[in-house]
Amino acid sequence: MTKTAADDGPPVEPGPFRPPELVEITSLDGGPRLDVRYATANNFIGRPVYREARVFLQKPAAEALLRAHARLRPLGLGLLLFDGYRPWSVTKLFWDAVSGDQRLFVANPGQGSRHNRGCTIDLSLYHLDTGQEVAMPSAFDEMNEKAYPDYHGGTAQARSMRDLLRQAMEAERFTVHPREWWHFDCYCWQEYGILNLDFSEIMP
Repeated sequence: MTKTAADDGPPVEPGPFRPPELVEITSLDGGPRLDVRYATANNFIGRPVYREARVFLQKPAAEALLRAHARLRPLGLGLLLFDGYRPWSVTKLFWDAVSGDQRLFVANPGQGSRHNRGCTIDLSLYHLDTGQEVAMPSAFDEMNEKAYPDYHGGTAQARSMRDLLRQAMEAERFTVHPREWWHFDCYCWQEYGILNLDFSEIMP
């Protein structure tokens, strides 16, 4: 196997960057719910990569996320969170686990991920009254064109829910990934550096 710069650790960036201010997002009644797939075997590599089912974001991103959730509540909907801050080591693990076209859906560890900066959230919607996840045109982490935010297939209802999620997030200055309807980057992502902290190392 060819050695790459990523084998030596996270990329070195010139900065300067804002100090990390990671905030934990927790499940509350009527609030965002957690479904941290990477703390389970229910993910694309088939095994847990997190020891704890927790979601962190940089403070401005966390505040914007909660505002997006508040926008959806009058519609009987809430945000269902799959992943937020992701240590760089997990980004490298994901890259090494896939090949070919699947690498279009994972970040190159040589460049780092916006998840590593704590400014990206993977999420969907759930019904506040039943707690059930809303049907979307694709499953989370489905690595094909059904995951594209402009995919025209699937049911009209699923596309409508996908577009509603996008509208709520864009109203709070998040930007959707061009190949993943569930992936949103906060406006402030360039202000923070790449991190490789384990969840247990994040200070409250």
